[in-house]
Amino acid sequence: MIDIHSHILPGIDDGATSPAEAVAMARCAVAGGIRCMVATPHVTGQYPNVKEGILQAVKNFRQVLQEEGIFLDILPGAEYLLEPDLPGRLSRGELMTINDTGRYLLVELPATLLPDFTLPVFYELQLQGVTPIIAHPERNSVFARDPSALHELVGRGALAQLTAGSLSGLLGPLAAATARKFLAQSCAHFIASDAHAATGRAPELTHAFKKAARLAGEAQALSLVNENPVLAIRGERIKAEEIKPINPARRSIFDYLRGIF
Repeated sequence: MIDIHSHILPGIDDGATSPAEAVAMARCAVAGGIRCMVATPHVTGQYPNVKEGILQAVKNFRQVLQEEGIFLDILPGAEYLLEPDLPGRLSRGELMTINDTGRYLLVELPATLLPDFTLPVFYELQLQGVTPIIAHPERNSVFARDPSALHELVGRGALAQLTAGSLSGLLGPLAAATARKFLAQSCAHFIASDAHAATGRAPELTHAFKKAARLAGEAQALSLVNENPVLAIRGERIKAEEIKPINPARRSIFDYLRGIF
């Protein structure tokens, strides 16, 4: 399996606090069948990580894993808070896409709202050839309340990444129910750990994979933890399935962006 969202690099965000904890996370990942992890540290005002620093941190951690005899491939990435200036930063070469291929960008939305600049930012990223991957949409209250808001973004070319802990129930019943709903509606393209530690929010995908296989079939589950992640790290096109309808009276994302809740 391939994990496209993790906070395994030590000491640069709210993930691994030390090299020892990062090594413990790597051991946990390998034991659970993960062979490759994309390190995606937060990039926010609180964690002002830059592309060059992330690349160096990945290089350093790869050396640590080699010395420890841990066979886990670590690739560069980042998790960006959705902000209006993302397209400009991308055009200046400042953003770290998944595996630095220039094709996929992991983007985190605020937990309780859908900013009015979401559509324009996503559109401008796509004009530059970059597909936004929405991190853990099941934890956004707007999407949880009305999945059609996420459906519209995905219909316009974005992709969605569910968190393993949501599917397994670790992150609570609402996140679990919402994640399973998105899975049933074919509105999920990845399952990732969003790991922050060696225990609790750990790099573990097996339980979520089994849950996804029971809910949507093994073929779809495999696409979420292997096939689509492979395409993402290679920078190749991911073909999204047609979203299954939920409600003919659903409201448009534009209603939310106008403040109609």
